[in-house]
Amino acid sequence: MWDETTLNMLVQGVGETLYMTLMSTLFAYLIGLPAGILLVTSAKDGIRPRPALYKTLDVIVNVTRSIPFLILLVAIIPFTRMVAGTTIGPTAAIVPLTLSAAPFVARLVESSLKEVDVGVVEAAQSMGASDAQIIRKVLIPEAVPSLIVGCVIAVTTILGYSAMAGFVGGGGLGTIAINYGLYRYQNDMMLVTVVLLVLIVQLFQGIGMRLAGVNDKRKK
Repeated sequence: MWDETTLNMLVQGVGETLYMTLMSTLFAYLIGLPAGILLVTSAKDGIRPRPALYKTLDVIVNVTRSIPFLILLVAIIPFTRMVAGTTIGPTAAIVPLTLSAAPFVARLVESSLKEVDVGVVEAAQSMGASDAQIIRKVLIPEAVPSLIVGCVIAVTTILGYSAMAGFVGGGGLGTIAINYGLYRYQNDMMLVTVVLLVLIVQLFQGIGMRLAGVNDKRKK
């Protein structure tokens, strides 16, 4: 069983899993980071309160976060086909992964930015800093360690979602585990894919925690 073809398949599965996870995380942050910033700045205690905007974003994030990933995966198949040109493979899986992770990322960003000391923000406002300057030079820099930790959480969550995408031919280790471990009852293949997923998670967590520690001003 463990011939060169099987090993090449596992290597390809790891590559596809990393591709789906990292690209989905990137696109999720392109959507979720601005949304998280808007949630913080438009809140009633934010630097630019906008109740209507905050309520709208809050409802959208809550609703989209409430949709189970597998249901979303199936529900947006026409949209996935329109965007990716196909509904199977790792590239197609990026579409539902991104849409599912973006609201989760928005909440992580919101939580991280809310941890910034209000006094630091008020000091910047008293010196005449604009809203954009406060966001770029105060909120985000002060929240970097927490943002990194949040990013690690997002990556590991998306990694788990990518495995679930294997049920509809999403590719990666999830598809291998399902096709061989579930349908063909090859428990050793299932075990190997689980071990590989755990190792990838540990790798991301190790890198993320180290980066968070390096950027934590409280430890300097």
